[in-house]
Amino acid sequence: MKIRIKNIEFKNPVFTASGTFGYGDELKDILPLEKLGAIVTKGISLKERKGNPPPRLAETPCGLLNSIGLENIGIERFVKEKLPSLKNIGTEIIVNVFGEKIEEYVEISKILEKEGIRCIELNLSCPNVEKGGMEFGRDEKIVRKIVEKVRENFNGVIFVKLSPNFVDILKISKSAEKGGADALTLINTIIGTSIDVENLCFKLKRGFGGLSGPAIRPIALYIVYRVYQEVDIPIAGVGGISDAKSAIEFLLAGATCIQIGTQNFIDPWISFKIIDGIKEFLKRKNMKLEEIIGYLNKK
Repeated sequence: MKIRIKNIEFKNPVFTASGTFGYGDELKDILPLEKLGAIVTKGISLKERKGNPPPRLAETPCGLLNSIGLENIGIERFVKEKLPSLKNIGTEIIVNVFGEKIEEYVEISKILEKEGIRCIELNLSCPNVEKGGMEFGRDEKIVRKIVEKVRENFNGVIFVKLSPNFVDILKISKSAEKGGADALTLINTIIGTSIDVENLCFKLKRGFGGLSGPAIRPIALYIVYRVYQEVDIPIAGVGGISDAKSAIEFLLAGATCIQIGTQNFIDPWISFKIIDGIKEFLKRKNMKLEEIIGYLNKK
């Protein structure tokens, strides 16, 4: 079940997704976190962020709208308060990095390099902030520039998390690869809204947010399938994975690893169930993990 991305070996292909598992250490006394392939932290910015005003969550059929706005404690407090605990969990930690300016991505990456972090995920796709995030991820030149600048200052594995919102995802993916990305995370949430008819208002204070959950899975699967054909770097598949079967769908489409997001809110044990489910599937099919990755693109 081991996978390798660049020079780092992960014990299995099941990761948690940013924004759905806290900073990564909150459940360390409840769950066997060392069994995960990796933990992706919530987005970390240069300075502390309060996020958007509530209400920030709204359930929809087969999904969840969120407009959290990347609330976090900032890189300085993260390094002091969270990183020591995370380093002792026993699995790979991927720090999700967000900036409002290119220089902020670079500065955070420098700090994490100094702290010995081996993997980061550049968030170029959050739809819930006024500056940065999805704004950067729409422009292939800016995507490439951000990745290039971070690459100059970070020697570890760089994942780039991209959005399908209002972009040619194939061009953006190739730009990230050209900039020096080691892997892509596909996809971030899809922008959407929900309306309270009786009160004549939006359910989210900001009006709109990012849709996640099973509703976006078919879109995410197709994007993983198509991008796999266009790039030569691994893909972390994310979007509506709720069980081992849906995780395997992403592997067959071309994902080297998968990330569990919204389902963590429903069942904190889901990642471990999926690890067992993938193992059972491989045994039943008498196949190795590397044989099913991208299988549908090899036919």
